[in-house]
Amino acid sequence: MDLKAYYRKIREVEAQLPADDVVIVSYETPDGGVPGVKTEVPRRLAAKLLVEGKGRLATEEEAAEYRKEMEASYRRAQETAAASKVQIAVVSDAELRAWRSLKSHKQA
Repeated sequence: MDLKAYYRKIREVEAQLPADDVVIVSYETPDGGVPGVKTEVPRRLAAKLLVEGKGRLATEEEAAEYRKEMEASYRRAQETAAASKVQIAVVSDAELRAWRSLKSHKQA
């Protein structure tokens, strides 16, 4: 393999890519690559994957769908994280005694 040609080809493909982050759709590969998996990668890595034949550039529609799915997934993760946060209140001894006395008066 001519390494100069390989890296030149990567630079050429990288220069043609439309944005800094690109959505790539994978191909099935002999080393275990799963076909149809969408991934957003930096343009340099996208160029390498394209040159090596491990994937293709996603269409505008595929990229928009992928980003929408990732946004929804991120929102769900944020909501789950917010729901699982433990809230702790620091209370002085005097406040605790006052709260307990109010609670005991309400029960009586």
